[in-house]
Amino acid sequence: MSHRAGDYPWRRFLASAVGLMIVFVYAAGVGMTYLLGLLAGLPNDDFAQNLPLIAGFGAFAVVGAILVAARPANAVGWIMAAVPLLLGVFLAGDAYAAYVVVTRGQPDALAVVSAWAGTWSWYVVLALAVIYLPLFFPEGRLPSRRWLPVAVVPGIGVLSMVVLAGLAETLQLNEAPGYEIGNPVGIEGLAPLEDLPIFFVFTGLLMFGIIGAVASVVLRFRRSRGVERQQMKWFVYAAALLPIIPGSDLLPTGVDDALFAATLLALPTAVGIAVLRYRLYDIDLLINRTLVYGSLTATLALVYLGGVAATEGVFRYLTGQLEQPQLAVVATTLVIAALFNPLRRRIQAVIDRRFYRRKYDAAKTLAAFSGRLREETNLGALSDEMLSVVRDTVQPVHASLWLRDARAPEAPEGEPSDESRA
Repeated sequence: MSHRAGDYPWRRFLASAVGLMIVFVYAAGVGMTYLLGLLAGLPNDDFAQNLPLIAGFGAFAVVGAILVAARPANAVGWIMAAVPLLLGVFLAGDAYAAYVVVTRGQPDALAVVSAWAGTWSWYVVLALAVIYLPLFFPEGRLPSRRWLPVAVVPGIGVLSMVVLAGLAETLQLNEAPGYEIGNPVGIEGLAPLEDLPIFFVFTGLLMFGIIGAVASVVLRFRRSRGVERQQMKWFVYAAALLPIIPGSDLLPTGVDDALFAATLLALPTAVGIAVLRYRLYDIDLLINRTLVYGSLTATLALVYLGGVAATEGVFRYLTGQLEQPQLAVVATTLVIAALFNPLRRRIQAVIDRRFYRRKYDAAKTLAAFSGRLREETNLGALSDEMLSVVRDTVQPVHASLWLRDARAPEAPEGEPSDESRA
């Protein structure tokens, strides 16, 4: 028996673990950046200014983690996940390099490697977020072979930028302006990438990739129909901001950052709406189970802690002993075991009613019809009831019911009867 990619349980478990790790790494990277800055005495006055950027990349982390766990074979989830993963690692690395240089005066090997990676990592993150995500959305592949140059040309530009940035004579520290580290693999006299005249050529290659990616989104939107068109509509709105990014440096200070932050928020939000509202990747089951078991775990943890604390308090009041009795833990564990299934069913019903109302109403309608079916003897009333159930649950444009006369001769196999033709 053949299996599709991602059907194996261990693959789904691994993908889910990777998704959680992505969110953790990004959050830890942002936290370490500001913690090490405080320990080094570096100013963090721009924290509020960077909040939109932090939120935008955080949206990439959350949506990317969900897609990686739900559809590990689709490249879109991995592209979105790579953005915050790389950013979290390199933010923490750059902050560590700044901390070491400021507090010790001399960088160690890890600080040098971190500062070196920080000089070129931003270009990779930028290309993934604003070129390859819209280019591969939503199927995880190019629209056709004709779009291969749109993927390859900016890729060559990004690779060249990485090489030149990594060979600069000195390494600039983003978290510690004014501090530099000598590059052990640098070329003497080679200035930082943004100070080289050829940097404008690379900017043009990135612009070519961005325009091509936006054109691919527009093309997919024009070809789409029905629900797929609704899925693409939100992404088209978000992608419309992308061509402005390369020229944002010409805008007033603060406006360029706000525009870039808005784009970062719009892209994962559009993907999230397509996934959740229009079920782009059909991950309702994953989200449903996450809500159910996440709520169940939190509830049981509160019950456990509360039960242990309450039992311990009663025991101390009655006996005067300060040590926690094992009876409290055992009794609370038994209560948790007894509450598991009832709580799970209750939370499932609440979530279905609150977030999956249509599914919840359909289930209730079908259950009521099953009871009516056992009691109803009037064929006409039963036919009307069945049509009503179909309209309420499936919601077709039109519904009709034909009853086959049992006395009519059966049609030969493979040939429809008169009733089915009607």
